[in-house]
Amino acid sequence: MEIMSNLFSQKIIILDFGSQYTQLIARRVRELGVYSEIKAWDARIDASLISDASGIILSGGPESVTDGANAPKIPEILFSYKIPILGICYGMQAIAKFFGGEVQSSSKREFGYARLKKVNESLLLEGVADHRSEGNEEFLDVWMSHGDKVVRIPEGFSCIASTKSCPIAAFSNEQKSIYGLQFHPEVTHTKQGSSILKRFVRDICECDEVWTSDAIIEDQINRVRELVGAKSVLLGLSGGVDSSVVAALLNKAIGNKLTCVFVDNGLLRKDEGDMVMQMFADNMGIKVVRANAQEEFLEALKGVKDPEKKRKIIGQTFIEVFERESKNIGDIEFLAQGTIYPDVIESAGAETGKAHVIKSHHNVGGLPSEMKLRLVEPLKELFKDEVRKIGLTLGLPKQMVFRHPFPGPGLGVRILGEVKKEYADILREADAIFIEELHRSGWYEKTSQAFAVFLPVKSVGVVGDARRYEWVIALRAVETIDFMTARSAPLPHDLLETVSNRIINEISEVSRVTYDISSKPPSTIEWD
Repeated sequence: MEIMSNLFSQKIIILDFGSQYTQLIARRVRELGVYSEIKAWDARIDASLISDASGIILSGGPESVTDGANAPKIPEILFSYKIPILGICYGMQAIAKFFGGEVQSSSKREFGYARLKKVNESLLLEGVADHRSEGNEEFLDVWMSHGDKVVRIPEGFSCIASTKSCPIAAFSNEQKSIYGLQFHPEVTHTKQGSSILKRFVRDICECDEVWTSDAIIEDQINRVRELVGAKSVLLGLSGGVDSSVVAALLNKAIGNKLTCVFVDNGLLRKDEGDMVMQMFADNMGIKVVRANAQEEFLEALKGVKDPEKKRKIIGQTFIEVFERESKNIGDIEFLAQGTIYPDVIESAGAETGKAHVIKSHHNVGGLPSEMKLRLVEPLKELFKDEVRKIGLTLGLPKQMVFRHPFPGPGLGVRILGEVKKEYADILREADAIFIEELHRSGWYEKTSQAFAVFLPVKSVGVVGDARRYEWVIALRAVETIDFMTARSAPLPHDLLETVSNRIINEISEVSRVTYDISSKPPSTIEWD
């Protein structure tokens, strides 16, 4: 149990003021081998929480500290303990306001790249630079996103960096170990962002690297064993990365008390069912039951077009199948799922409660309140890249761990509007062609997620000398690290043309193919 206690012995508390980057801050801290925990700015922040923290990071946010009583404020208790504090964007402005500085709305707003000049020594920025002038001045390439700015530094603080439009772009109180950055070190656009956060977390907060894959695995094994005891667990296995890692983790924790149920819901990719059964039952020695429920899912979805309703129906039908299978298996009290942190965030189920519902995930927002099985979700506080590292540590094959994600509702959310068997069959073939060509061209490994979408509109086409009036398929491929943000993958035109020609020539029900170049945000990765 020593590793389990050490895993959380040092932690960074992130106070969330509503920034879109808050989760990214948490992920960056974890990459440094230190556990991070997010709390809402207005949550109950008591002495035990603060005294156990090694450091505190105040996130950015959309509000303005100039809004008086309506502005989110820093809990005063944070400054009752000598704990290092780093304020980012709004967090910096809130620190300035708290200690008597002045913040004003800027006449020139900064959104995007800025070159920052270091003007005074600071432990936070010492030795960190992207450029040096002939006069030995040091500069950083950073990412700004703010409308307000600090115009007067509080007493006891020093300006440590500036930009042309923001003279006080960073400040510090070295004696109190309090720092403020107007830019965002957590985004990759700030080139030295990781070095700055490392300086704060590892040097100023004096945290060691204990948040590792081995430690997380041992901690979760202990937790699962403590929760489950002698009872048995049913895992809803999709064959995707997340549920596969859960299967390997639970197999190590509870062995033959785990039964995986693979639900063939009629919304799977081509040959998915056979592949999953072979992968787990034949190669990993894990007990897998195949539940054929295609008609049940398609009947439940008949006539439903709203994406939120589809997700909830799919989620509820999954649970009904799992509960039915658990009765057939017998002595099942727990349902395990591959829920990860982005699922919880996007379903507005994060502890902060600050997020708006973007979409309900079938394994979060779609679960019925009267569900009889108790949940086991060992990955729900982890990001996708952490899950993959754990999978490799557990010995899963690389091709399984780095397989593109597939949503729990399957093709149900890649068929826009009503789900029909005819549409699913068309989409399965189109998706298989797309993935096959990505593998053949070497682009599958370069993209994070790629898939086809069925659009319920018809378009005129010409095949040979005949007019064709058939369905439209959209292709989607993205590059991302954490799946919280993503950009369209720059697939070569020749590759897209090959895929389009094959889909139209090989699937007579399709007359047109398009490529989606939207980024997340403002779009989501999935269409529905």
